Amino acid sequence: MRRQRHGKIIATLGPASSDRATIQSLFEAGADVFRLNFSHGSHTDHQARYDLIRAVERDCGRPIAVLLDLQGPKLRVGRFADGPVTLADGARFRLDLDSTPGNTTRAPLPHPEIFAALQAGHDLLLDDGKLRLRVLACGADFAETEVIAGGVLSERKGVNVPSVLLPISALTPKDRADLAFGLELGVDWVALSFVQRPEDVQELRSLVQGRAGILSKLEKPAAIDGLDAIVALSDAVMVARGDLGVEMPAEQVPPIQKRIVRSCRQAGKPVVVATQMLESMVSAPVPTRAEASDVATAVYDGADAVMLSAESASGRYPREAVAVMDAIIRAAEADPHCRTVVEASGFAPQPTVGDAICAALQQSAELLGAAAIVTFTRSGFTSLRASRERPHAPIVSVTPDLATARRLALAWGVHSVHVPHDVDDVPGMVQAACALARAEGFAQAGETIVIAAGMPFGKAGTTNLLHIAHA
Repeated sequence: MRRQRHGKIIATLGPASSDRATIQSLFEAGADVFRLNFSHGSHTDHQARYDLIRAVERDCGRPIAVLLDLQGPKLRVGRFADGPVTLADGARFRLDLDSTPGNTTRAPLPHPEIFAALQAGHDLLLDDGKLRLRVLACGADFAETEVIAGGVLSERKGVNVPSVLLPISALTPKDRADLAFGLELGVDWVALSFVQRPEDVQELRSLVQGRAGILSKLEKPAAIDGLDAIVALSDAVMVARGDLGVEMPAEQVPPIQKRIVRSCRQAGKPVVVATQMLESMVSAPVPTRAEASDVATAVYDGADAVMLSAESASGRYPREAVAVMDAIIRAAEADPHCRTVVEASGFAPQPTVGDAICAALQQSAELLGAAAIVTFTRSGFTSLRASRERPHAPIVSVTPDLATARRLALAWGVHSVHVPHDVDDVPGMVQAACALARAEGFAQAGETIVIAAGMPFGKAGTTNLLHIAHA
């Protein structure tokens, strides 16, 4: 099944999309990657969804990527003795490690790591930023604060500490258990929440050991300070705009989004734009015009993928949300100005043999009006570097490694094809490329295709061959 677009769609599965028919309809509507959000649901729930995804994959014959999204640390206030309390602007409010239920003047905050990092003048955000407290004095087990922006505070609401590097691992014991379970299942990508520093990515990589791609979710301002290092250590990156928007002023999120996309594009790492993209479609069958423009902006920026969260996981119109996102991406990519913007925002290739081949691949395809680019790859490197060049022609990525084929479903412009074995020689490569380009619906007999591969065949990371053929 050929997609008529380059950008990819990630759809989150949940209560509204847990049966075989719905998952298949989401795939048919345009979903390329399915996200399993481990902040919700049991291992049994996620295994059932995973098994259904693989059943759909077998029936459709196209590799589908599965993304395990780890919950990460959840910092929350404790319980209140008499239910929700109202904090008035200017009032004093104490947070401490005492587990006694809270009241209108204090609340338990069972996170010593927060107190260890706090200083007078720091702000604390409660309930997704709805309430703001400013620290007046603090110690190892308490913080005396002033209410800057008050409101109603319920127990177990989240706490954010903007612009503070917290001495805490991005991986909780729950995350480690979820990770082990997901890797045993065979997920293709693992999304790491609460990334603050490059070391967080290294910690996850030491546990994954190459069994899945690592996608770093950038949702903390501290991560932006080490952006390029985090991108370099990651296999892909997500712009988690919802959490970024809690910890920094809303007007700063759009330029940060563009900065993250640029950094990933320069490095040739897939980048996902996520959160609240078609939020109104949780309860409505059509998006707002602003939401449509938001999705299109990510396309114009050259993002690899855009993501649906509650829209497909718990909303009333999961299939419609995927179909609308598909239509928006196709409409944006059909705009000649989009092509101009994407090309203008590209980066020079690196001085390597692989990049030289892939840059020539893109230029040859443009000059000759190629119907398709065909890449032979084992690790995915050739296809990802070809994708970095953002060619106009679709990239038919051919690999004998099913895990690689699935993982590449996230990459811009890549149509992944799994084959039973490597090609053995150049004539066999050309014959296979032409046959696959025709069979997958990308080229008609006689049309030009441009092929990239590595010799010796079957050896990862050896992109060194460019060949032009006619399908």
